[in-house]
Amino acid sequence: MAIILFMGKVSGSHLNPVVSIAFALRSDFPWWRVPGYIIVQLLGATLACLFLQHVVDVSATFGSNYPAAGYSNMSAFWMEFILTLGLVSVILGTASGAQNIGIVGAFGVGGYIALAGLWGSPISGTSMNPARTFGPDLVGADFSSYWVYVAGPLAGAAVAANRQGGRLRRLRQKLDSQVAQPRSYRSDCRSLVQESATGAISATPPPRSAARSTVSRC
Repeated sequence: MAIILFMGKVSGSHLNPVVSIAFALRSDFPWWRVPGYIIVQLLGATLACLFLQHVVDVSATFGSNYPAAGYSNMSAFWMEFILTLGLVSVILGTASGAQNIGIVGAFGVGGYIALAGLWGSPISGTSMNPARTFGPDLVGADFSSYWVYVAGPLAGAAVAANRQGGRLRRLRQKLDSQVAQPRSYRSDCRSLVQESATGAISATPPPRSAARSTVSRC
């Protein structure tokens, strides 16, 4: 949350490859920037693990994610899918054109991550981030379950981006339909204005309901 508040205006504080991909899928982020973001995210995770291993003397494997004992890779995959679906939905929902709540979104994202950690850690470790798992696996030379933490988050992010993108398209269509008046309404208003200017309106006023409907359409 602190990094989002600190670096949000500089780079967007994606910190996660699936977030960059989700924004690109929703056409909010150029695709040509995605590879560079992913490379830097993977590099940052690796450097952090190297620092912890050589400076703090902590094993890199302690920071990685693995399916918990008694749970299969598929169980961990579905947990990562659901958790990432929720995470990306929160991120996209607080950073959309219809509801862009700015830095306040950091509290929503941070709160969701804390809740997801309490719920999903006993099963999959709650990664939701392929880069976050890549660093420890690379330094620890153990990619035995890494596919779970790539496929699950990517699938969840794709579904979230598709849902959010469809919602925004429907909103834009609704706004466009409200702004663009039909020709018949415009012609009614034009004729009413012309009649008012030439004094051609009948001396007998139209019924109040009819007048109200014409005015409301104009």
